[in-house]
Amino acid sequence: QVQLVESGGGLVQAGDSLRLSCAASGRTLSIYGTGWFRRSPGKEREFVAGVNWSDGSTRYADSVKGRFTISTTSTKNTVYLQMNSLKPEDTAVYYCAAHSGVYAAVQLSTRQYNYWGQGTQVTVSP
Repeated sequence: QVQLVESGGGLVQAGDSLRLSCAASGRTLSIYGTGWFRRSPGKEREFVAGVNWSDGSTRYADSVKGRFTISTTSTKNTVYLQMNSLKPEDTAVYYCAAHSGVYAAVQLSTRQYNYWGQGTQVTVSP
């Protein structure tokens, strides 16, 4: 089993930055990809950013490209999401997710992720 714990959320103003952290524990060697998702009120959970550990490739949603960056420590046990130039539409609960499946590319669908954190709230005021 893998446990994921997010931290770093909060209330900020538009244009500010935040860095979210996702700490993984347990059978972390079984993780082959990590992603960040978010859910805004009344919306489905959506892909934000992800990394495929097999080749280190990353991918971002168009809405955050150029503003958000996913990164990790050398041990890959902590994954970060650096969020710059935040907008009110970025307000959501952000979830860290990981999968033990081996894929050739970053996975965009929640269905491929079998481990989830509890989420951290990010609120961006105008």
